[in-house]
Amino acid sequence: MSDPISALLLGILEGLTEFLPVSSTGHLLIAERWLGARSDFFNIVIQAGAIIAVVLVFRQRLWSLATGLGERENRDYVLKLGTAFLVTALVGLPVRLAGWQLPETVTPVAWALVIGGVWMLLAERWAERMPERDTVTWKIAVGVGLAQVVAGVFPGTSRSAAAIFLAMLLGLSRRAAAAEFVFLVGIPTMFAASAYAFLELARHGQLGHQDWGDVGIAFAAAVITGFVVVKWLLGYIKHHRFTWFAIYRLALGAALLLFLPAGN
Repeated sequence: MSDPISALLLGILEGLTEFLPVSSTGHLLIAERWLGARSDFFNIVIQAGAIIAVVLVFRQRLWSLATGLGERENRDYVLKLGTAFLVTALVGLPVRLAGWQLPETVTPVAWALVIGGVWMLLAERWAERMPERDTVTWKIAVGVGLAQVVAGVFPGTSRSAAAIFLAMLLGLSRRAAAAEFVFLVGIPTMFAASAYAFLELARHGQLGHQDWGDVGIAFAAAVITGFVVVKWLLGYIKHHRFTWFAIYRLALGAALLLFLPAGN
């Protein structure tokens, strides 16, 4: 397969899976079997494309929050977004520097997919017993920040799945409200993580010799696909449960354990 086509497919895959609760890491493990592994820089760029897609989806909400800080409700929401981000940064950075992260290889990723699928099924059932609420509390903000750290330590967990379902269990039981808060927190979190990874590559002189054409194709594909997927997901979860995503995770995790060599 030609490099531009494989770059296009990887960009589409990133846009499809980054914000769905199915783990982009697990899917990229499979894709690399047929499309070949890409540089860390390439992966950072396509992840940035997915983040920009979320910014575009929530552009009106972000503008409303930025221009409405004089209103107590907006100011409170922004402070809670900032709290979740700071918790992730203050806990996650030492964890990352200490090297406390499982390898992105088949076995840990597959088990994270399976365990995460079971967790989603149980968490949604528990959340359904709670009164429907859409208010973000300080406890929820801290919990979402910690959930993002856990997702970073265990590749395959899915940042969105871990954070959305913990938010629901902590009282933000309306799925759409939980997803919106987690996606908005994800914007500074993922931009910061991408910037940190980019600086690390620059420090070690690993930014040269990039195929900028392929990078551009993959980036554009991630932006467009991510935009469509996030818009669709926000509409879907207003009237549907996450059950099918959980079942898909269980099936994908089992397939990885059965059909891909554990060392890859």
